[in-house]
Amino acid sequence: MIFQREIVLISFPFSDLQTSKVRPVVAMSNDKYNRRSDDFIAIPLTSNMNVKDYTMLITNSQLESGRLVVDSKAKVDRVFSISQSLVRMKVGRLKIESHEKLIEILLRLVRAKS
Repeated sequence: MIFQREIVLISFPFSDLQTSKVRPVVAMSNDKYNRRSDDFIAIPLTSNMNVKDYTMLITNSQLESGRLVVDSKAKVDRVFSISQSLVRMKVGRLKIESHEKLIEILLRLVRAKS
């Protein structure tokens, strides 16, 4: 089972569904959802450091366990659902404070403007 806040490597399928590439993601869905579902909600990480809206820098100092090979950016505007069966390995787990910041960015993205 995948736990909320975990950073995992997934086999990310390309659009042809024939090939895939291993990529890191942060599990955003809560543990209750993850226990009951074959899927989980994820935010992808990238090593591309170009500054963009709705991203957050993730470094090893923001992990409560594990280690990233390189500093990465969470691409909050690319949130998606993916099967837990595509997880290849667990890399680490975000600290609660960093996870909360990701949620704040996601809420800013989806909140209606007045």
